[in-house]
Amino acid sequence: MYKKSLGFVLLIFFGFLLKPIISEGYGQELNYAFQKGEKLHYRVFYDGPLFVRVHAGKAILELSNNSDILQDRKTFHAISTGFSNSTFDMFFKVRDRFESWFDEETLKPYRFIRRTNEGGYVVNDDVDFDYKAGIAKSRKKKVKIKDNTQDLVSAYYFARNLDISHLKIDDVFPLDFYLDDSVYTSAIVYKGIEIVETRIGKFRCMKFLPMVITGEVFGNPYPMSLYISDDKNRIPVLIKSEIVVGSVKAEITEYEKLKYPLDSKIE
Repeated sequence: MYKKSLGFVLLIFFGFLLKPIISEGYGQELNYAFQKGEKLHYRVFYDGPLFVRVHAGKAILELSNNSDILQDRKTFHAISTGFSNSTFDMFFKVRDRFESWFDEETLKPYRFIRRTNEGGYVVNDDVDFDYKAGIAKSRKKKVKIKDNTQDLVSAYYFARNLDISHLKIDDVFPLDFYLDDSVYTSAIVYKGIEIVETRIGKFRCMKFLPMVITGEVFGNPYPMSLYISDDKNRIPVLIKSEIVVGSVKAEITEYEKLKYPLDSKIE
């Protein structure tokens, strides 16, 4: 069961996954939508019964400049952090850090680290992926995985390199991801192109609705709207999500070292 956490909302934001087209072969020159050193900044807002558009915190997603070696392979190192501000700390303190090391060619993750501290809910975990054995091993247990299973950070980068030129409105695609010693299969729906307005400008975006498990956090299976820049970078611009009590919104406020011009920005 998903835990009740603002951090989980952000994790789903960075972890949506469509239909993979990355080649399984090695030694190929792949043209990715991102590059090392890329850094994305987001501001998080919360609306609830007692609050209207409260600035709750910030989230940062960055790709290290280093090439770490895991399982004799060069890897990208992605770091995702989320934290509430000092005012929101009085209601619900969030200090999250997630790290993923994934192959520079296939984008398969080899290691995932989670450090979660959310309102007294604490999780510290380290997960190693072994695709030859078909398992993911955490601090607590071993879980069988599929050949294309991603962690929720690596999946974000994986998803940015998909051929979506054939998509039609309401097309649905499968979603496989590892979380909390389980592998989940979900779905994501493409909803077309929309113009999104943020504090740093207007963007032409692709809209997606990821399916989630209802329960402590979400009251319906499609509570989220994800808006991804309609250009070669494919960066998340905006997330809107209903939760059981209120809603959460995260929008981009700053970006560094994008690989391509941000052509989706129209104003």
